[in-house]
Amino acid sequence: MNKLSDAIGKICEALLPIPEEFYIGNSNSSICVCTLSSIKLLKEIKNSEIIDKIAIVGRLFTENKGIDSMIKHVNENKKIKTIIVCGKEVWGHKSGHSLFELYKNGIDNDKRIINSTSPEPFLTVSESEIKYFQKEITLLNLINETNIESIINTIKKS
Repeated sequence: MNKLSDAIGKICEALLPIPEEFYIGNSNSSICVCTLSSIKLLKEIKNSEIIDKIAIVGRLFTENKGIDSMIKHVNENKKIKTIIVCGKEVWGHKSGHSLFELYKNGIDNDKRIINSTSPEPFLTVSESEIKYFQKEITLLNLINETNIESIINTIKKS
């Protein structure tokens, strides 16, 4: 990262703190839901009956630390097999886009997500963790879907 983006990031953290929120559902489920930047959708899922059918629901704000955390989580929780990516894309970061590019293309020698248009798509996870994610996880693309009924129907079909 460059100094300007580091400074902007620190200002954003101070002025607009975003709590890292996720909610645990059924630890025996193989399905996760990622609501990208849609906080309202995250709360709706947490408060619905579908929380009992999914392992975890959370947000994904950044194309670097956020994706790193997701990759680590699925590598540590081998029961997870499906991630439903829904909600509004993260303005500026395009973390959903970067997640799907990582899934399709992996990383280059600089650990940059290949074909990502995000500003800082550099990861710290290992190549073996990424390979596990690519081979063992199914990503379902519902980016920009915020209707909870549509998401519940997708979960029931998974």
